[in-house]
Amino acid sequence: MKIIHVPCLEDNYSYVIIDEATKEGAVVDPAEPEKVVQVAKENGINLKSVLTTHHHWDHAGGNDKIKQLLSLGSDINILCLHTPCHTKGHISYYVTGKEEEDPAVFTGDTLFIAGCGKFFEGTAEQMYQSLCVTLGSLPKPTQVYCGHEYTVKNLQFALTVEPDNAKTVQKLSWAQHQRQAGLPTIPSTIEEEWQINPFMRVDLPELQERVGCKSPVEALREIRQRKDNWRG
Repeated sequence: MKIIHVPCLEDNYSYVIIDEATKEGAVVDPAEPEKVVQVAKENGINLKSVLTTHHHWDHAGGNDKIKQLLSLGSDINILCLHTPCHTKGHISYYVTGKEEEDPAVFTGDTLFIAGCGKFFEGTAEQMYQSLCVTLGSLPKPTQVYCGHEYTVKNLQFALTVEPDNAKTVQKLSWAQHQRQAGLPTIPSTIEEEWQINPFMRVDLPELQERVGCKSPVEALREIRQRKDNWRG
């Protein structure tokens, strides 16, 4: 299985998932379908499926232009995970090869690298379940492909919550170099998110104490409020 980033709009990513054995593929969140189709043509891929994480126009806006929604190649498995909060019906897609190799998850606007989506249609309780239970239970090597290039800002904010987190400091330096070179910072892994993402680290007593809270959900709500008001 191969995954190709397709930058679109201002800071969005679409993704093309390729079954290298059959040369069939799926596209995740085709906001600019012309770009996706061009990438498929350049790689000799027959697009067979469209996977949409949620209804916001910058993720679902290109669906009407991609009509052929057939089954994906037989060597790729897709599991739909309900990850509500940013939107009520938000779906993340857990994708593996035929033998469950090369695990990847496409998280839309629920889980970002070192961040999470705003609580537009849900609660802190729902986001905790989506991040720390549903997505957090995936295998640690699972690669995380999110919907936007927010990594640098997210890491800068994460350091306001955990200024002594050496993993976050290291990741920020790397991400800044990536962006300066015009390269994506995506993917990360589930294991790495447990290390650098303050929204997934709310079970830690020391983090709860740092933000003045006594439970994971309370800490998650507090950190999201801080992020919403942050102007870094």
